[in-house]
Amino acid sequence: MIRAIAPVAALLFGTAILLTGQGLQGTLLPVRATLEEFSTISIGLMGGAYFLGFTYGCWKGAELIRGAGHVRVFAAMTAVASATPLLHGLWVNPWLWGSLRFVSGFCFAVLYLVIESWLNERSTNENRGSIFSAYILINMTVLGVGQQMLLFYDPLNLNLFALASVLVSLAAVPVVLSKSETPRAIEETKLNFRYLYRNSTVGMLGSMACGLTNGSFWTLAPVFSVAYSGDISLTAHFMTAVVFGGALGQWPLGWLSDRIDRRIVLAGISVAGVIIAAIMWLMAEEFSDIGIISMGAMWGAIAFPVYSISVAHANDRADAGNFVMVSAGLLLMYGVGAIIGPFIASAMMTYGTPDYLFLFTGIVHLLLALYVVTRSLLRSQASEIQHTPFSDALASTQTRSQIYEDELEREN
Repeated sequence: MIRAIAPVAALLFGTAILLTGQGLQGTLLPVRATLEEFSTISIGLMGGAYFLGFTYGCWKGAELIRGAGHVRVFAAMTAVASATPLLHGLWVNPWLWGSLRFVSGFCFAVLYLVIESWLNERSTNENRGSIFSAYILINMTVLGVGQQMLLFYDPLNLNLFALASVLVSLAAVPVVLSKSETPRAIEETKLNFRYLYRNSTVGMLGSMACGLTNGSFWTLAPVFSVAYSGDISLTAHFMTAVVFGGALGQWPLGWLSDRIDRRIVLAGISVAGVIIAAIMWLMAEEFSDIGIISMGAMWGAIAFPVYSISVAHANDRADAGNFVMVSAGLLLMYGVGAIIGPFIASAMMTYGTPDYLFLFTGIVHLLLALYVVTRSLLRSQASEIQHTPFSDALASTQTRSQIYEDELEREN
């Protein structure tokens, strides 16, 4: 393991710092917006703006990297991304914050594209699993650490915004100074949504459903938590539990989906998501703080792997040479869902109660389960499908990209 990650140690270190700052900022903004009495709909629109920027960054990021190179683009995007939390703290205005969230989403999309293409370039078939396992472990761990940093200072002050800015800025240092060989330029891959639909409508709609639910959750769960108790520390613990629950859920569900029909697993976890969401919607006020935190962990363990399994299912059916296009298309479907979801969920919370967030996620999971079951019954296949080994789709935490260049060279 140590030998495998040594060539990318500087990049992984920089990534850890970067995602710590992002984890802090992602929870801080909706908490501060709630304390400033922003409307729930405006908070939802800000979340949608982030994912709109992220989707645009996924679309245009490769063009930037081809023109300037991985290191220069990484340095430029961290510079811009580190400025946005300070601007949030200096000027508290929902319209400005929405614009800044778009910029932030664009920057992080490009940064993830740089990171993952770099990791993929420096790995081989023999050590890729080890390298990306380390990446996933760092990802989940530091996002949780970032949530806990919310307890360091009063969210109404500038301190936490400055801390998030410092962390994102420092992320560039180990990457820029690294002596590791930089990867090749990213090749252009055209999206073909007609092929994507024919290839796997389950994978396509599963990705979009995950964007609807997870995008809404990341944007509005802190609003729910603050409304539930008014305790900022509970919000930090709740969000941390969701992150670690998501990390724990990936492995057993991925293992299971490698051994049975992925559609069965996807339908099963969708039903479980409906049950957990219904409990949170109907009974949240009756839970203790420990109960809410535990339910958050269970929700993360079920909801986050939906995207991972959807991607694996779609790639099971993809032709050799189309893996990059399929992964990029599914990521964009996730982004579309994450743009729309926060707006719908915030409207439901405004005209209902904060726990209507889980009513919305439950409805989406129910519709997905019904579609997957119906599709499976109508299109049961006579021959077994060769599984593509499951790998964590990092977009399931906070929409990480899944565009790995070497997939172009994969053969049947």
